[in-house]
Amino acid sequence: MKSLTFFLTATLSLFIFSCSNQSTVTEKESTVVKSKIDSSKVSEPAKTPATAAEIMAKKEVPVLCYHHIRNVASTRELKNEYEVSVTEFKSQLKALADSGYKSITPDQLYNYLVFGGSLPEKPFLITYDDTDQEQFSVAKPEMDKYGFKGVYFIMTISIGRPNYMTKEQIKQLSDEGHVIASHTWDHSRVDRYTYEHAIEEGGKKKVVNDWDQQLVKTKTKLEGIIGKPVDYFAYPFGIWSKSGIPEIEKRGYKMAFQLATKRDSLQPLYTVRRVIVAPQWSADGLLKVMRSSFK
Repeated sequence: MKSLTFFLTATLSLFIFSCSNQSTVTEKESTVVKSKIDSSKVSEPAKTPATAAEIMAKKEVPVLCYHHIRNVASTRELKNEYEVSVTEFKSQLKALADSGYKSITPDQLYNYLVFGGSLPEKPFLITYDDTDQEQFSVAKPEMDKYGFKGVYFIMTISIGRPNYMTKEQIKQLSDEGHVIASHTWDHSRVDRYTYEHAIEEGGKKKVVNDWDQQLVKTKTKLEGIIGKPVDYFAYPFGIWSKSGIPEIEKRGYKMAFQLATKRDSLQPLYTVRRVIVAPQWSADGLLKVMRSSFK
């Protein structure tokens, strides 16, 4: 009986030692593997950002700009160059889809320009300025048909006002994969900003730094609504200035969009070109402009 007890005790001790030893070996192997993985991550060379000259040499991606999308019987009823009819808008998006165009985001454009990231065969950006309500009620459903994602440049003073989008609509757009970006607080021209400017806000007069009022305040408000970073900016009226670019850059914006004027060869990321879709353009006309205007 004593011999049996001794045999069982010895066998159990050997089993426990073996499991303990195996666990130690496994942990050591795991540590070695993890160390190799971490080491490979550390040693991986970082991508070098492209120079301004290299960015300028890359093929431009077409960027469309829409403002007002009006439900009118004829384009003759449109009042200015910032308006397109619902009928033409729908026709244009269908033509883009039928022609094989794929919408991309500003992040994709940035990675392409700066780090050589890949893009679809026929990429384009579709952007909307000024927070108009029909950009949600008309443009979003039409984009949904084709899997397009838009970039919405929001003028924050207008949020929640009649005929403009609400915070809830802006949040929904972001949640569904559209990009929310800044278009200033009140659509003031960037080339006229000063560091001390008397304004009235909420019934109170105060002196503000225009750069912070128009860029930082807007960025903070939009980020609070969507819960995501706001990295992109569009110049009101498309008007930019060389002296303003450093102010925009140091306030955390990665790219800024103008309209159709020549890019700044030293700051191409802050003078990205767009074309306003004109009221008289047919779907075929739009495609021709995209091919001819972006080289």
